[in-house]
Amino acid sequence: MSGETAGEFNRTKSKMVDDFKTIISDADDLLQATAKASGEGFTVARAKFAEQLRSAKTSLAQAEQQVVDRVKQAATATDDYVKDNPWTAVGMATAVGILIGFLFTKR
Repeated sequence: MSGETAGEFNRTKSKMVDDFKTIISDADDLLQATAKASGEGFTVARAKFAEQLRSAKTSLAQAEQQVVDRVKQAATATDDYVKDNPWTAVGMATAVGILIGFLFTKR
């Protein structure tokens, strides 16, 4: 995945997670607002909805934890690579810097 594509993917993923959090929060508010409503059918529906909301919160927490774990693994792998190959890392950073400089001077 190119850097631009990865950045766009990460922005989209972040927006989706934020939207999902908003939906869960709004659903939780709605559930609390309807707590005083009566009727057997409504009570059953509210209980089912509450269970689904708990499940969604758990799924979101697990997904967030997986993302955090992957980021930590990537950071550790990068750190290990740089420690094992310092001159290669310096060369790559220099090449990227030259490329960025070249692209900015073209504009």
